[in-house]
Amino acid sequence: MPKQALLYRKRLIPSECILLDKDEIILHEPSVLVTKWKTIRPKKDLDHGISCYLPDKGWKVSRFLDHKDELICWYCDIIDSSYHSDTDTYIFTDLLADVILYPSGAVHVVDLDEIADALEQGLLLPEQVCSCMRKLDSLLKEVYSGRLLPSLEKYWPVEA
Repeated sequence: MPKQALLYRKRLIPSECILLDKDEIILHEPSVLVTKWKTIRPKKDLDHGISCYLPDKGWKVSRFLDHKDELICWYCDIIDSSYHSDTDTYIFTDLLADVILYPSGAVHVVDLDEIADALEQGLLLPEQVCSCMRKLDSLLKEVYSGRLLPSLEKYWPVEA
């Protein structure tokens, strides 16, 4: 079995960089990476999920599932990605803005205040904030057009 690429999740608030060594890569193509995972920190409802990383778009779209494999929501992170070919390592930096899509059809954009905090604290550069806002805008256009979830359907495995 070939060695799996290393995946890191980098957060700015709180500051952390975590090796996702328990995530299972189920699809690895140049423009998409799909993983299955269990929660890092156990939660009452959220048990596991599937994440679809789209580095070219700057999005990570995750299906959050409960203990019964029931869909809780789709959670969309705005990200920056870097790949280091010498070590086959990906670093996905969370740019703080998130979009939550509920099965009911409700859409919530959250954590925009954290972007302002990160900018004030020097954790994000103005160029990164501009990039984040453009990625968020393109994601929201896909969400509101109804194209986002159907475009990702091919990446979700039948079994969670």
